Amino acid sequence: MSMQRSGADTGVSPTSAALSVTQERLLRLAPQGRAGIVAGLAASFDRSAAAAGITTRLRLCHFLAQAAHESDRFRTLEEYGGPAYFARYDGRRDLGNTQAGDGARYHGRGLFQLTGRANYRRYGALIGLDLEGSPERAKEPAISLAIAFAYWRDRGCNAAADADDVVAVTKLINGGRNGLAQRRQLLALAKTIWV
Repeated sequence: MSMQRSGADTGVSPTSAALSVTQERLLRLAPQGRAGIVAGLAASFDRSAAAAGITTRLRLCHFLAQAAHESDRFRTLEEYGGPAYFARYDGRRDLGNTQAGDGARYHGRGLFQLTGRANYRRYGALIGLDLEGSPERAKEPAISLAIAFAYWRDRGCNAAADADDVVAVTKLINGGRNGLAQRRQLLALAKTIWV
């Protein structure tokens, strides 16, 4: 990322070194993170973040705090559960799940737990992959990151991050306040790592 240093979070971007996302920094945020996930995220992050508008310290810290929470601190890129649990998504027209088995087929995957046939179709189109036809690909670290960046941009998360409003960012990512205390903790920690 091409960025310039600012002493405050005024929207002026810090240097690329200050915002660089490395394996070491991700593991400071989430020490129990799985090596393959952390390495995959670090390998793609810096060159792709600017396209999602993640060009300031606040945006980066909010994005990573949300991603760490949603992925169980980078331990999984797939929602926990099994067929019986995922059946709760069957018949959910709001998710585009109109066929038998869609709940299990299109359960949460990726950094932000992409869920539902319609979302796999939409975000697959945004990143240029047929995720509806190959939903398992959404849990590959680089693809998961591309989906998360597209989701972040599509949902307009930068404005809430610029306001340093963790509640608003959480609602945009998760639809509610689920895990808000942990998201706040992760955000506070991220702000000590990316300075």
